[in-house]
Amino acid sequence: MPWIAEAGDADFAEVAEKSSLFVLVDLWAPWCGPCRMVSPALEQVAKELAGRVKLVKVNVDSAPNTSQRFTVQAVPTLLLLDRGRVIARQAGALPAPALREWVEQGIGASTSDSGQTH
Repeated sequence: MPWIAEAGDADFAEVAEKSSLFVLVDLWAPWCGPCRMVSPALEQVAKELAGRVKLVKVNVDSAPNTSQRFTVQAVPTLLLLDRGRVIARQAGALPAPALREWVEQGIGASTSDSGQTH
C-alpha cells in the first residue's frame, strides 16, 4: 500500500522530516500543467516503492514558507529526503520510469553514503 500524504507549512516537519522512510516531496501548484501531468507518475512510483518511500505533496501556493525554505523557483520541484535532509533534487516533470530511476539512485547513494539501510 503506497504511503501518500499532503503537507503544508504547519505540518511539513511532522509529515515529511520525521518519517523513517525516504520521502519524495512533490512541490506543486494547482495552476501548473506539468504538475498535474507528473502527479499520476509520482503516485505510480510511490506504489511501486511502497514500504521504502513516502510521497508528500506540498501545494506551494498554500505553503509559501516551505517553498521558500527549499528555494523553489519552478514547479514541479521534486525533492528526495532522508530524515529531513535533501539528498536529491529535480526540477520539472519526468515520466514514471525516469522518476523511479531518479528515486532509486538517490536512495542507493544515500544508503551507501551513510552505511545504513532503512
